[in-house]
Amino acid sequence: MAGGGVVSSVGGKDYPGKMTLFVFLACLVASSGGLIFGYDIGISGGVTSMDSFLLKFFPSVYRKEKQDTGINQYCKFDSQLLTLFTSSLYLAALIASFFASMVTRVFGRKWSMFSGGVTFLIGAAINGAAENVFTLILGRILLGVGVGFANQSVPVYLSEMAPPKLRGMLNIGFQLMITIGILAANLINYGTAKIAGNWGWRIRGTKDVQDEYDDLVAASEESKGIKHPWRNILEKKYRPQLTMAILIPFFQQLTGINVIMFYAPVLFKTIGFGDDASLMSAVITGLVNMFATFVSIATVDKAGRRVLFLQGGTQMLICQIIVGTLIGVKFGTSGVATLSKGYAGCIVLFICAYVAGFAWSWGPLGWLVPSEIFPLEIRSAGQSINVSVNMFFTFIIGQAFLTLLCRMKFGLFYFFGGWMLIMTTFVALFLPETKNVPIEEMILVWKKHWFWGKFISIEDVHVGSNSKAAGV
Repeated sequence: MAGGGVVSSVGGKDYPGKMTLFVFLACLVASSGGLIFGYDIGISGGVTSMDSFLLKFFPSVYRKEKQDTGINQYCKFDSQLLTLFTSSLYLAALIASFFASMVTRVFGRKWSMFSGGVTFLIGAAINGAAENVFTLILGRILLGVGVGFANQSVPVYLSEMAPPKLRGMLNIGFQLMITIGILAANLINYGTAKIAGNWGWRIRGTKDVQDEYDDLVAASEESKGIKHPWRNILEKKYRPQLTMAILIPFFQQLTGINVIMFYAPVLFKTIGFGDDASLMSAVITGLVNMFATFVSIATVDKAGRRVLFLQGGTQMLICQIIVGTLIGVKFGTSGVATLSKGYAGCIVLFICAYVAGFAWSWGPLGWLVPSEIFPLEIRSAGQSINVSVNMFFTFIIGQAFLTLLCRMKFGLFYFFGGWMLIMTTFVALFLPETKNVPIEEMILVWKKHWFWGKFISIEDVHVGSNSKAAGV
């Protein structure tokens, strides 16, 4: 198989997969950092579809929305100021992720997560009290700083804390919390619309961790001699990991999921749903997103990462084509149409199938895989690249979506479908299986790969002193 086989035993050792109460609670608390990211995605989409919000901060959009329904429905929310409100958070998160890398490396993962939480709280308070667009966007920028710190540190912390055989399941807790945050925000949006006016890699609470602990210590000692992680990450031997840290978050955003999630109410209003119906449809997709994530939690350490990537990608591709076609048949290029309840329900059904495919593939794995493939000496720098690329393209797509919808119309769904084909092919050819592999022995996986192996020499293979580079 072009992508490489499943590595079930690395270095001839069988690492413990024991789940202790300490491991569970530590990962549960850390995963809650995903709540703030998910909550913001859901909240921003909901409030931008509320008349009271639009009238106060974006009156020109409000007036355009209330015009006769004979106008082009694709373009009625096309406003650069409105999209700046949504996407400014992601630009701030992009910049913050680089500072988070230094905080994570010098002070540890815990303080990075703590800083993110405090900054997000301040930003939320400013947004709640905002009286003009300036303070609204200022609050969004602080929210972005919080998201940048949390997204940089939480996935790395989870991958380091978890036993190798449970790493996928525990790391996906981060994505689960994101989906819970989105769902909570959608429920709050629906309800309020009706209102008038601990340590980075500590031993886990079981004695059966000595081999893995020794490998982590050996890697930590070696990493102390690395003084320039940002320069060293460009070395040839790190080319596979660097490529994945750039392309995986890039592809994750080109699935189109964020435009579905944080513009869901706006999108549903565009295709003919009423105010309450559009918010309820967003709640439905939020529920699908959350429950489908449990599929990934249950299968990621058994079926593996590649299977979920390939199946989910194929499902999302099919759904994008179907949704684009259904909208195109009714709205055409004029953007003027009326949908029956049955037809609109059919569109929501395939959007839900698309969201489900994302929720057990590119959603959780887009955070899991980059966080588990970097060696310790460049891990914080690598994760910062992952987060910054993710936030950069979230910003670009978020800023451009409403304009693209106006210009490309139903073809926008075909655009994202084309990218789904590209990224699914990339995974099939270039992403090796990483399930059950201790993170400090991940280099063995790359060395065995048909393509990436050529970038790594035998001298570059350093795993713990107790490890055997078997098969390399």
